[in-house]
Amino acid sequence: MARKQTSAPAPGWTLAASILASSLAFVDGSVTNVALPAIKADLSASAEALQWVVNAYLLPLSALLLLGGAAGDRFGRRQVFLAGLVAFAFASLGCALAPGLEWLLAARVVQGASAAFLMPNSLALLGTAYSGAARGKAVGTWAAVGSVAPALGPLLGGWLIGAVGWRAIFLINLPLAAGAIALGWLKVREAGGEGKARLDLAGVAAATAALAALTWGLTVLGAAQPQVTQGLVAVAAGAALLALFLVTEWKRGSHAAMPLALFATRSFGGLTLLTFLLYGALAANFVLVPYVLIENHGYSPLQAGAALLPIPLVLAGSSRFMGGLAARIGPRWPLTIGPLVVAAGFALSARLSSDAPYLTTLLPALCVIAAGMALAVAPLTGAVMASVDSAHVGTANGFNSAIARTGGLIATALLGAVLAAQGDALDRAYAHAALAAALAAALAGIAALVMLKPSEVTGAK
Repeated sequence: MARKQTSAPAPGWTLAASILASSLAFVDGSVTNVALPAIKADLSASAEALQWVVNAYLLPLSALLLLGGAAGDRFGRRQVFLAGLVAFAFASLGCALAPGLEWLLAARVVQGASAAFLMPNSLALLGTAYSGAARGKAVGTWAAVGSVAPALGPLLGGWLIGAVGWRAIFLINLPLAAGAIALGWLKVREAGGEGKARLDLAGVAAATAALAALTWGLTVLGAAQPQVTQGLVAVAAGAALLALFLVTEWKRGSHAAMPLALFATRSFGGLTLLTFLLYGALAANFVLVPYVLIENHGYSPLQAGAALLPIPLVLAGSSRFMGGLAARIGPRWPLTIGPLVVAAGFALSARLSSDAPYLTTLLPALCVIAAGMALAVAPLTGAVMASVDSAHVGTANGFNSAIARTGGLIATALLGAVLAAQGDALDRAYAHAALAAALAAALAGIAALVMLKPSEVTGAK
């Protein structure tokens, strides 16, 4: 794929290719949620296995995002971007043709790893194609699609499952990936050549092993019939590997995948905690709501996907206003109030039951959740960038994105008992999970209030 770049950049084509490619990755993280009941029935999957249909994608995506960005710096962002797209397309085909659960999980791992390489480089390519105010607008457009696309995934997936079957949610990736590859190959140009950045393979290996052990341990502990000893051993091993990761990053200094210099300000730590808690709660909700509606309330996959439609609609309609508000008053209060509003929405959703009308229970809850997310999403990226020095802006954004996926990974690992429940017990288990999500979102808002310093998150250092 590597060839000398001589043509002038084509910013519009770069934006189109980046949005199309990253949308594939964003949507594939959520589209499977409405497919879980169909996969469960077709492949005779247990509740624990259903968790891994989601987490087999999130685990490599979370662990390899920083490596994907560093690989682009080392080998060329366009080359790594295209390689990630090609691998994602082949992995999607593998998911669609999976003869059994093991094959599906293996293909999902490759999908997640591929997404980890294409996502950070799709954003980085925008940085080389645009400059000044135009760059801000392009990144804002990319981020807006990234916020709305995961919420649209269940609607698209529900339609495809009803019309064709669950395998179609992966086959649809092929023409979209082909379009992104064609745009990337023919129209995208990257200013500058390959860098000399050294890849932090030891750090990434430790992080991947730590997340894998923690995820497996929490999955075992969160099951309907938990294996306590095995789970605790796995969690302890994950914690030890996480400590090894931190030691490795400290020794590598500025060459680390996660330079500890990122945490020089208290605000960056607060933003990290906020992101982990808020996006973990949101990911759990995106998994459970379609599942409960299909399994317990007689919804079709399309109806379950449409039930989540208020979230992308509210986000799309209010994000621009919320972004302007945050620019005027600073990000601290939006990042405090937004998660608290989300917490109220999760608490409202706990009223969901088989005899409760959608229009008076789930719909208002989802609208409140969406309003809170609209308030929080817009200022988060700017606050992350402002909370670190200029040399670490790109790494900080990549790390924050990885933390958001890690939050979803850990949250999904804790849902085993809910997914194993049936009938009224499933509604009760969902209510408990919704209240736990409300607590996590509220703690995210408190973290913003206590830990964010206005001088560190507005650029006025």
